[in-house]
Amino acid sequence: MSRLFKGYVNASLILKITVALIVGITVGLIFGEQTSVLAPLGDLLMRLLKFIIIPLIFFTLIVGVNQTRVGNLGRMGGKMFLYYVATSALAITVGLLVASLFDPGSGLSVDTNETIEANEHPGVASVLLNIIPTNIVTAFSEMNLLGIIFTSLVFGIAISALRNSEEHGELGENVYKLFNGLNEATFKVMNVILQYIPIGIFAIIAQTVGNQGLDTILSLGNMVLVLYVAILVQIVLYTILMVVFKMSPKEFFSQARTPMITAFVTQSSSGTLPVTLNAANRLGLSKSLYGFSLPLGATINMDGAAIRIAVSAVFAANYTDTTLGFTGMLMIVIVGTLASIGTAGVPGAGIVMIATVFTQVGLPMEAVAVLASIDVLVGMGATALNVTGDLVGTSIINQTEKKHESEASA
Repeated sequence: MSRLFKGYVNASLILKITVALIVGITVGLIFGEQTSVLAPLGDLLMRLLKFIIIPLIFFTLIVGVNQTRVGNLGRMGGKMFLYYVATSALAITVGLLVASLFDPGSGLSVDTNETIEANEHPGVASVLLNIIPTNIVTAFSEMNLLGIIFTSLVFGIAISALRNSEEHGELGENVYKLFNGLNEATFKVMNVILQYIPIGIFAIIAQTVGNQGLDTILSLGNMVLVLYVAILVQIVLYTILMVVFKMSPKEFFSQARTPMITAFVTQSSSGTLPVTLNAANRLGLSKSLYGFSLPLGATINMDGAAIRIAVSAVFAANYTDTTLGFTGMLMIVIVGTLASIGTAGVPGAGIVMIATVFTQVGLPMEAVAVLASIDVLVGMGATALNVTGDLVGTSIINQTEKKHESEASA
């Protein structure tokens, strides 16, 4: 038994996850809705990932801030924000072009009495104000990632100032060593959680396939297929960007595939964050960069959600015989880009976001109920792309920072 356990622990994580996916799909197809008995195993994975998110962000960012100059943070933050906005707009454009080419929803007739109401989008100003929590404890208890990032930055900068002061230099060093030790301890805990990920993924994918079945996939297969084609196009564009910035796509995807698969199965950018941070660490990215860029990306960078908005809009237009002119498509790009900012990176948030965009651009809401039936299948691919976009952006900014440092030292 101990030999089997050691073999499992020593096997590569991607191999264990791949086996978990294959076995999970097989079990889901064979046992159908009976796979609901596996739900606790999947719930345990989500709980473990959420359990480790806050210490990972808090300690990693505080340590990271103390490993770079404060001025560098502002420069990196500006680059990340521009990247997030640009790639979100690009993703919506890709989604519109691919969907216009394949025309998902044409000739489809699905009867439904279900209605979905759109929540009012908080708006960019509200999202920006939400960065500063009114209560630190509340920010942590409610897992307000923007608030946690802000708190970590403030205390990280304060500790850095202590270390550089003549009066409190020794005290600052002691505090920094404490947080550095806590950060290392957090990664030790993370390594244990990584061993459970394949078991949780098996349970989630088996239950998803068992509950969803093949009927829904086949009836709306064109919509699902078009979305995944658009996602592949976006990944190709990411690869081109990496080549332009002299990065190795092979090395990147060898580490990124674990968070990509985890995001695909869990449908949660925020929940996958611990795995994404671990991948950034293995890629050798700057801790001071990925400590805030990845949590920030899990909150405001939603390339997969952006593509989903675009493909869903074309689907809705075709499904209800509504004409989307150039102006309508332009509105979808603008409104969709803004709507993807601040959208919660959790399962189920996507369909509410789509309803919000449909309301803004005048698309019929009855199509949203049809899209809700394939929410899981579409959400899986969109979330995987969200996480991929976060890691690509962080890797590119990391590369530009290396170039900046070499030029500064020359």
